[in-house]
Amino acid sequence: MLQLLAEFAQGGDFFNLFRYITVRASGALITALAIVFLCGLPMIRLLRRLQPSGQPLRELGPDHATKSGTPTMGGVLIIGAVVLSTLLWARLDNAYVWMVLLATMTYSALGVLDDLYKIRASSSDGMTKSSRFAIGLLIGCAVGAMAMYIHPEHLSGVVAFPIFKDWLLALGLAFVPFAALVVVGSANAVNLTDGLDGLAIVPVMIAAGTLGIIAYAVGRVDFTDYLDVHYVPGTGELLVVASALIGAGLGFLWYNAPPAAVFMGDSGSLGLGSAVGTIAVLTKHEIVFAVVGGLFVVEALSVIIQVAYFRRTGKRIFLMAPIHHHFEKRGWTESQIVIRFWIIALLLGMIGLATLKVR
Repeated sequence: MLQLLAEFAQGGDFFNLFRYITVRASGALITALAIVFLCGLPMIRLLRRLQPSGQPLRELGPDHATKSGTPTMGGVLIIGAVVLSTLLWARLDNAYVWMVLLATMTYSALGVLDDLYKIRASSSDGMTKSSRFAIGLLIGCAVGAMAMYIHPEHLSGVVAFPIFKDWLLALGLAFVPFAALVVVGSANAVNLTDGLDGLAIVPVMIAAGTLGIIAYAVGRVDFTDYLDVHYVPGTGELLVVASALIGAGLGFLWYNAPPAAVFMGDSGSLGLGSAVGTIAVLTKHEIVFAVVGGLFVVEALSVIIQVAYFRRTGKRIFLMAPIHHHFEKRGWTESQIVIRFWIIALLLGMIGLATLKVR
C-alpha cells in the first residue's frame, strides 16, 4: 500500500524510496517485528485467560512437565503481523503476493481449528488426521492451479531443476498435485518440527530469508541473465512477504525463547510452513526448497520411517519420532538440540543459495 507513495516522487526525493523492493522489504520486517513485540504480552495474557490449563502435552513424549500451562495459538499473532505488514508495504496488484497471503491465512485458519479441538478436548490429538490432510490438500491444489495460471507460458506446469537450467520437467496438469505435495508437505513438516522452544521458528526464518533472496533474484531480468536462472516476472515482490515473516518470527522468538511464554501452535506452524512452501512453488524452486528446508524434510521422514517400520516389524528405528525427540531420549538437552538444528538449517540455507550460481 505504501508503494503508492512513489507516485508522488519527483526525481530523487523521499517518496522515490518506496519504488524499491529492498526498502519496502526492510519496512515490512521492522513493522512485523514491532507488531509482534508490542502486542506479544497483551496477547499472551489473553491466551492465558482463555486457556487456564495451557496447551495439552503429549503423554508419551519426553518429560516436559515444566512446560505445562503454557498457552498456545501464538501463531495467530505471527500470521496477523505478517499479513498486516505485507498489506502495508507490498504492491497489492501483485498476484504472487496475494497467493502467498491466501495460502498462509487459510492454512493458519485450519491450524486454529486444530488448536481449538485440542484445547476443548484437553488432548494433544486435535482434528482427525484425514480431515486435516484433506482440507490442506485442497488448499495446496488451489495453489498449484493458480500458479499454473499466472506463471509465464514456458514455465507453466513445469518443474525446474537446480544446476541444470535447461532441464525442465513438463508435468502439465500433474503439476497441480505436485505443488499441493510441496505446500502440504512443508506445512506438516514445520508442524512436526515445532516440538521444542524455538526449534521451528528460526529454521522457518532462515528458509524464508533464503527463498526471499531467490524470489528477488528470479524476479529481476538482469539478475537472471547474470545467474543464468529462469526469469519469473513479479516474484521479486515476495521478498516483502518473506521479510515480514522474518520480522514476525524475530518478535515471536522474544517470547518463545526457552522457557517459552507461549507456543505458536498449529495456527502458526501450518501457516508458516504453507507460506514458505508456496513461495518455493511460485519461484520455481521446489527442488531447491527440499535442500533449504532439509531440516523439515528429515523431521517428517523420521516420522514416516518410524511408523512404516513399526507397522511392518513391530520395532522402532528411532527411540522416538520426530527425530528431535530421539536426541532428547539420547540425553541431549533441549538447548543443544535447538541450537544444533539451527546451525544445520543455516548451512542448508547457504547451500540453497549457492545453487543460484552453480550452473
